[in-house]
Amino acid sequence: MTAETSQTLDRGLRVLKLLADTDHGLTVTELSVRLGVNRTVVYRLLATLEQHALIRRDLGGRARVGLGVLRLGRQVHPLVREAAMPALRSLAEDIGATAHLTLVDGADALAVAVVEPTWTDYHVAYRAGFRHPLGRGAAGKAILAARRHPMTDPGYTLTHGELEAGACGAAAPLLGVTGVEGSVGVVMLAEAVPERVGPRVVDAAREVAEALR
Repeated sequence: MTAETSQTLDRGLRVLKLLADTDHGLTVTELSVRLGVNRTVVYRLLATLEQHALIRRDLGGRARVGLGVLRLGRQVHPLVREAAMPALRSLAEDIGATAHLTLVDGADALAVAVVEPTWTDYHVAYRAGFRHPLGRGAAGKAILAARRHPMTDPGYTLTHGELEAGACGAAAPLLGVTGVEGSVGVVMLAEAVPERVGPRVVDAAREVAEALR
C-alpha cells in the first residue's frame, strides 16, 4: 500500500475477488484468514458491500457475489466491443463472412459485437444482442471447450446448422484475459467451413485477447 491508496477499498476489492473465485461462497472466518485481518474488519467490509448489493449472504452465513456486480459488468461490454472491432473488421473482410465477438452471459452466449463484410453479394445477418445457449453454435461451444481444457489451447470449433439452417460457423475462445470469458468467430452460408477459416479465426481471437490485456 502507498500513501495514495485506500486500505479499506483495497480490502473490499480483495473480498470481491476472493468471492468471485469460488462457487460455494466464503465464511467470515475464511475471509479473515485469507485477508490476514480480524473478523470485525471482515464484518464491516461485508456489511458495506451488502448495502450496495455487491455481495449477499446465504442462510448459512456464507458470503457470495451479489447481483449488483452484474450492473457494473454490463458497462464492460462497450469497452470490450471497442477493443475487438479492428480484429473483427479484418476477419470479416478477409473471410467474406460475418464476424462476431461473443461473451458469456449466465448460461447463454451473447453476441456483443458484429461486423459484416462489405464486398460480398450475400452474408448471414447477425446482430449484436443475439443470444443462444452455450451448448449450441460454434461461439458457445468454443467457450465450453476452453472451460474443459483450461491449461491448453483448444483451437477452433466448427458447427453446421445448429442456430440457422444452411449456416455454418467457426469460433475460437479468448484465452488469457482475466475476467472475460468469450470467443471470436464467423458465421457463413455454406455446406462446410473452408479449411483456412479455422486458423484465421484463432488468429483473430488472439488479436482480440491481446487488445484486452
